[in-house]
Amino acid sequence: MDNTVRFFQTTPRLVTGPGALNNVPEEIKRLGGGKVLIVTDAGLVASGLVARLEGLLDKARVAHARFDQVPADPPYEVAASAALVAKETKARVLIGIGGGSPIDIAKVASILAVNPEPVSAFFGIDLVPKAGLKTILIPTTAGTGSEVTPIAILSDHHEKLKKGIVSPYLFPACAILDPELTLGLPPAVTAATGMDALIHAVEAYTSKNATPLTDMLACEAMGLIFANLRTAYANGADLAAREAMMRGSMLAGMAFANAGVTAVHAFAYPIGAEFHIPHGVANSIMLTPVMEFNLLGCLPKFSRMAQVFGEQTANLSPRAAAGLAVEALRSLAQDLAVPMSLAPFGVRAEHVPELAQGVMKVTRLLANNPRVLTQADAEAIYRRVL
Repeated sequence: MDNTVRFFQTTPRLVTGPGALNNVPEEIKRLGGGKVLIVTDAGLVASGLVARLEGLLDKARVAHARFDQVPADPPYEVAASAALVAKETKARVLIGIGGGSPIDIAKVASILAVNPEPVSAFFGIDLVPKAGLKTILIPTTAGTGSEVTPIAILSDHHEKLKKGIVSPYLFPACAILDPELTLGLPPAVTAATGMDALIHAVEAYTSKNATPLTDMLACEAMGLIFANLRTAYANGADLAAREAMMRGSMLAGMAFANAGVTAVHAFAYPIGAEFHIPHGVANSIMLTPVMEFNLLGCLPKFSRMAQVFGEQTANLSPRAAAGLAVEALRSLAQDLAVPMSLAPFGVRAEHVPELAQGVMKVTRLLANNPRVLTQADAEAIYRRVL
């Protein structure tokens, strides 16, 4: 019996379903109104989705400004720039729309607009002194789940690492999940972001901090994503598959926001920061070698995972059944044509020791891992995907 006291937290208000974007003006009104700052990126502006959002605000006579200078894997300085615009425009509500990068920048900018400390003071757990501006988060990918987590990940290019801010003040006031916004995602982006969402669920399920509640969410997320990701990748116009992916990503976010992720993300952070590998791709490359290392630490859960993925485990030993889960993940990655090697990104054998040192610095995540990891283990895992 586990006598540990557990806590569960998530975004307090979710607006979901096709066409949910149209509810934005009403949600702003519910938060007290005022000027809005839209935080996004140039790609989303070019797609026309930002203009659609701005049209809704114009129709509702909501004053708004825009910060659209969010790059992929944004350095923490970008959050400071967005916060400065928020203060200059006297924004009352921040809307983060896009993938994980604009959403995380919106979350961090909201606290920087209120708290005088530099962003570097907040890296870690529960270091933000007080709540920031209200935020509404609108994901346009089924990937990060950031709209339901108290976590923001930013790049520190000085230390060549990605760093996290963990604070309940990063939860938005509202998240709007409209699967129609994901219909235009290219197959490669669908694959990378979908794998990222699946990995969130896998790692939450196998985390040492998992609970019955997070296990329930993670299993539902794994089932939804595994059953629908191939369809969303091959036929991006399938709204049912897109909706299932968005729901799975959200549930995975709820799970890992409370149980934590593990070593896959710890391996992805150094290569993402140093070699600018997109987060979902970095996670996908590292997934199966890390899972093969981890499965001895929680064979029953890996066996259950294989069943969730539709594998036949009857009459198999726990070890054999656990192995089927890893093979199912490898087969999925192959079908989605996601990269399986670091070599195309310029990672070579001489980079491995320093990258492994970076992994060992991510103690927040390694503490959740179901198997103890050493520097030598980290180097061996990286070498497997060169």
